[in-house]
Amino acid sequence: QVQVVESGGGLVQAGASLRLSCVASGGTFSRYSMAWFRQTPEKEREFVSGISGSGGSTYYAASAKGRFTISRDNDKNTGYLQMNGLKPEDTAVYYCARGNSAYVSKDARDYDYWGQGTQVTVSS
Repeated sequence: QVQVVESGGGLVQAGASLRLSCVASGGTFSRYSMAWFRQTPEKEREFVSGISGSGGSTYYAASAKGRFTISRDNDKNTGYLQMNGLKPEDTAVYYCARGNSAYVSKDARDYDYWGQGTQVTVSS
């Protein structure tokens, strides 16, 4: 059974940084892509960033490009999202998800294991 657990959210001021972590237990971690999505009460869940199983390919939403960096450590079954220059509009619940293949998809339907989410709140 695969379990995905995120951590690292919190309340920060605009311009600050946070690093989210995601541990996926069960299964062979390196065989699957990993992605971060976020959701607010006003918006549907949206893709933020994804990384291929090997870590060789990364993808970012336009809103994240240049500020966020996704990475993974396959030896530790852990993925990360480094978020710099946070803005109030980044406030959301952030979810980590494990893909159903090694390749990154921006479609949430291509991810079959999800964490419980971690709240990120950015004050102005």
